[in-house]
Amino acid sequence: MSSIRIVRPRSVLLASAALSTLVVVDLPAALAQQAREPLPRVEVSPAQSRKPAKPAAREAQSARRAAARRPAAASAAPKPAVTAATAETPLNTNVVAESASRLGLTVREIPATVEVISAETMREQGYRTVSEVAQGAVGVTSGDAPGEPAGFSMRGFTNSQINTLYNGIKIGPQNMTSRITDTANLEAVEFLKGPASLISGEGAAGGAINLVTKQPHTGAIRSEADFSYDSLNSFRAHYGSGGSTNVQGLDYRFDISRSSLNGFVDDTNTKTLDISGQLNYRVSDSLKVWGAVEYREDRGKAYWGAPLVPVAFSGSHATTGIVSGNYVSNYNKTNLGAVTIDDRTFNTNYNVLDNRNVAQEVWLRGGFELKLAPDLTLKSQAYGYGAERTWFNNEIEAFNSGTNLVDRERFYVAHSQRLVGNITDLIWDTDIAGFDNRMVTTLSSSYLDFVRPGAANFPGDSVSLVNPDRGFYGLLTTKQQTARIDNEALSFEDRLKLTRTFALIGGLRVEHIGLDRNSTDVNGLVNAGFPFTKDWAPVTGRIGYTWEAVPGLTFFSQYATGADVSANNIFLLLPTQPLDLTTSRIYETGVKHLFWDNRAEWSFSAYDILRKNVYAAAGGQALNIAGREESKGVELAVAVRPIEPLRLWGNIAYVDARYADYNFAGGSFSGNTPPNVPRIVANAGASYRFFTPWPVELGIVGRHVGDRYNTDANTVTMNAYTVGDVYAFVDIPKTVFNAVDQARLTFRVRNFTDKRYAIWGDPFYPDQILLGAPRTYEISAAFKW
Repeated sequence: MSSIRIVRPRSVLLASAALSTLVVVDLPAALAQQAREPLPRVEVSPAQSRKPAKPAAREAQSARRAAARRPAAASAAPKPAVTAATAETPLNTNVVAESASRLGLTVREIPATVEVISAETMREQGYRTVSEVAQGAVGVTSGDAPGEPAGFSMRGFTNSQINTLYNGIKIGPQNMTSRITDTANLEAVEFLKGPASLISGEGAAGGAINLVTKQPHTGAIRSEADFSYDSLNSFRAHYGSGGSTNVQGLDYRFDISRSSLNGFVDDTNTKTLDISGQLNYRVSDSLKVWGAVEYREDRGKAYWGAPLVPVAFSGSHATTGIVSGNYVSNYNKTNLGAVTIDDRTFNTNYNVLDNRNVAQEVWLRGGFELKLAPDLTLKSQAYGYGAERTWFNNEIEAFNSGTNLVDRERFYVAHSQRLVGNITDLIWDTDIAGFDNRMVTTLSSSYLDFVRPGAANFPGDSVSLVNPDRGFYGLLTTKQQTARIDNEALSFEDRLKLTRTFALIGGLRVEHIGLDRNSTDVNGLVNAGFPFTKDWAPVTGRIGYTWEAVPGLTFFSQYATGADVSANNIFLLLPTQPLDLTTSRIYETGVKHLFWDNRAEWSFSAYDILRKNVYAAAGGQALNIAGREESKGVELAVAVRPIEPLRLWGNIAYVDARYADYNFAGGSFSGNTPPNVPRIVANAGASYRFFTPWPVELGIVGRHVGDRYNTDANTVTMNAYTVGDVYAFVDIPKTVFNAVDQARLTFRVRNFTDKRYAIWGDPFYPDQILLGAPRTYEISAAFKW
């Protein structure tokens, strides 16, 4: 049994009050961030008036559109004023995070820890993929293990214990559906920490990460283009445009991006294409309709990691500071003793020559927003999603201490996925006994069809550690599995303002999940125990408060629950294994403080999370009941601009995550730490801007990640590492490019110390470790007009 003591809500609240004077910094959100205009969304701000917008506001928008259409004045068209409710703040807490609450609240008004990283921050910090965005967030780590790309670790939970959402919609378990996603078409990435089933449904034990695509705005048409190239011969290109059209009330947004990100390992790369567009049409002051479409594809030659090798075998080529520990191969069962990463394998690709990793995805979304009455709004959206994914690789690279060769094994799997659904919200603003109140009732339903052809045989061979003969995949035979998941949910969320500064916020979600599975062999015959059907009906929710003790200083606390199918990779469980619901709960409290005339902001949170009935991979491709997982931690963040040219930011997160009651036939892992969970994650950075005729800004960013384990067994440690980036950009005056309003050239050095480190470990492939990229140089250009 774990010796960790569960902190009760009262003690957590006292901890918050005692630590309310601490100050730390938040890396990405500290930068200048643009207030988002999320559409479609309710336009009435619950933080201010509950009354509908005045007709004059509509007339003002029409005037701006008319002005934008005059050619002579196009470049000087006035922009919408930034109100106090949407003004930029150092930690970006004035934006609405729709994945954290359906009430239309800003980050500062939500009784939970929420972080929103804007497109402006992604551009300034050079975040090329969503995984890189996560590495800059408070207490979040990520890795692109090719079997589960875009995997995250947050508050002690990883991969499918964290919901990945696309514009607020969940498409399935992260470890089966997520892909490497370029940031060029994204308006923001939202991080909601802790169980969050109320908002995003089952699966959100550790939180939710929402990817928000760029959306239309009302006003003059604005366009942008971005280009970059680095020392690995990677390139990225993006073009985007949006604004009001000549059709009264019709606004648009269009983006297209293309990238080819080459790996530091031989013959590895990821090529992406993303095309997205949306139209918003204001039919009248009370009705808006909209439609959106997106096509995404990625094609890559995957890097599956460097094999763990005995120190005794590597000799002078053994490295220190990357991994440590003693290991018995999970694959070939030979004893490797003390292990290392051999420096001759840093750039070695053990994948077969005909490998491929491909995905194509299509989104169709559309809906309306109708004001039924001054205080009653109906919103609805329907969506359809389709995806085709293929993995065709050598996936296992296990050193054999008996032969001193690397044993390899192939694997093939494909996905054909179809998802359709609807989400409908009814928003009611009213008074309850004289108290201001807003309530949202949400009805959602979805139907998911999943077909999974997979390998029935697993060709293998053995190759030398150095300069291996990569060969080809070989003979492939397949079998097929299918799953159908039906989901219906009814939820309520409410905010009651008892005073001008104190609000109660809570909600309840009642959900039905139906699963039908089937499995056939290579001859198409149904396997024993199939087909089978399972149903669940979880009830989850949240209750919390916010209290603005003095202007800008807000205390909050919450109790929230979550539920998810205990093994989110539903295809790995046999019909004889119990497939039950995992439940989770969180106690959290904290403070958010904006002060010094909006030039400084800090936040603190403390939490206690418990998850029961957990499945985990005990160092291999078999799932075991892991009993309970307990996670306690604190997160601290601050950003400050002491003088106009200087910005300082940073953050630190501490988590103590442990298994309890994790017993199985081979032993016990009770007290062990889950894979890829560091105790300490910290970011810090600074930038200084020189206001010369050609303004120049210099910046430096550092990141520290503590020790982690690659499996539940905790026998091999991925050692702590500290890396840093430096950058410089110059803003070219408009007088140089008359047709361009803004032009910026940026030079960036990633991992400027050339640190070698382990970035991620896949628990299903414990014989190998994924290494972080070495030092690279990048130059980029961005234009806006």
